[in-house]
Amino acid sequence: MKIIEALANKSRDNFGNRSPVIAFLGDSVTQGCFEIYRDGELLRTVFDSDNGYVEKTKQILRMMFPETSVSVINAGINGGSAKNGLERLQRDVLCHDPDLVVVCFGLNDCNDNSVEKADYKAALKEIFAQVHAAGKEVIFMTPNRMNAYVGHTVTDDYAKHLGELFATRQNNGYFDAFIEAAREACAEEQVPVCDCYRYWCSMDAQGVDTTALLSNGLNHPTRDMHSLFAWELVRTMFRIK
Repeated sequence: MKIIEALANKSRDNFGNRSPVIAFLGDSVTQGCFEIYRDGELLRTVFDSDNGYVEKTKQILRMMFPETSVSVINAGINGGSAKNGLERLQRDVLCHDPDLVVVCFGLNDCNDNSVEKADYKAALKEIFAQVHAAGKEVIFMTPNRMNAYVGHTVTDDYAKHLGELFATRQNNGYFDAFIEAAREACAEEQVPVCDCYRYWCSMDAQGVDTTALLSNGLNHPTRDMHSLFAWELVRTMFRIK
């Protein structure tokens, strides 16, 4: 991809090229949210972006191109969806003139009863179209699996309610249908897919307890699992299948 060319060119001629910029548009996982806890009436999350896949991706690229500086824009927002990602695309992403935009939505979209699969797909397609119209590269990264059951680590009553909803939609194919719609949008708009969801499903099919790999027991991957996203993204940038 051109982002790798830009990194290599910067490495060869540091003064003659600008620092490549990668912008990440997504939800709480992109932002770097992990465990959840009760704070009075509110259910809050632990923010730890230093251990999220955005920073881990930056670290990998800096390891590969040590003479090259690379800037990242983390436009992930807790509770974000494809629809509001589209609404803030210009403000939060394109205004920074990125070389590459990484998009990751789906977890909140499939659990919003006001959002149909077709709405999710249409919002993604418009995001891709606007990024392409701005002359930028884009990758869509599929999210992780949600919980398949409500485990003992989920103790809050409202969190248990969410866990039951998420598990139902994970296990009955509802979430799968949203991910397939995203893949269709990527095919139609010629957008490369970093298919981490396929990776998670493969692990599940081969006996891995993927629910145990969620820091909040619901939908936030552990810090270690963010490394999977980062490495898969770099593989996609290098077009490694």
